[in-house]
Amino acid sequence: MTSTVPFALRPLALSLCAILLLGVAGCDPKATGPATEKQAVQRYPIPNSTFPIARAVEVPASKVLVFPSGTTPDPANPEAEKFSAEYWGDTKAQTVSVLTKTKATLESLGLGLGDVVKMTAYVVAPTPGAAMDFAGFMEGYTQFFGTAEQPKLPARTTVQVAGLAAQGMLVEIEVIVARP
Repeated sequence: MTSTVPFALRPLALSLCAILLLGVAGCDPKATGPATEKQAVQRYPIPNSTFPIARAVEVPASKVLVFPSGTTPDPANPEAEKFSAEYWGDTKAQTVSVLTKTKATLESLGLGLGDVVKMTAYVVAPTPGAAMDFAGFMEGYTQFFGTAEQPKLPARTTVQVAGLAAQGMLVEIEVIVARP
C-alpha cells in the first residue's frame, strides 16, 4: 500500500494522526484508556512544610475548569472617608472580604473553595514604597484554606502590585476552579 501524502508533508500527517489518537485515548500518557469522571484532582504538598499552599495541583482532563473574574473587597466601613484606610480596612480585613465574596460566587455556581486549584493574589503595600503586608494576607487566607473544614490547598502565586482598581484597595484575588 502506498501513501498519497507527499513526502514533504508526511511528518505533518503523522503528527495529525498522533493528535487524533491522543484525542481518542485521552491525553494522559500514563492512562490506559479514556479518562473517567471518577478521576480526582491531585494536590501535591510542599515537602517537609506546613505552609498552606500546594506545590502543584494536577487536574485530570475529565474536569471542567471555571475561571471566575478577579474579586476585590467590599468597604470595611462604608461610613468612613471614601477610599481611606478605614474605609477599606487593612490587608487582613480585605483578604477576608475578598475570600468571603469568592466563596459566595463559587457557591452560586455549585462550587466551593475546596474546588479551587489555582489562585493568584495581587497585594498592594499599605504604605507606598513599603513591602506588602504578607502576614496580614496570610492571617486572612488561613481562615479559608488549610483548615479542618476546608483542607484542600490550591497552587498559589502572591505578587505585590503598585495599585488596584480603586485607591486604597490592597487585595484582589483570582482563582481557577475544577468542577467536581
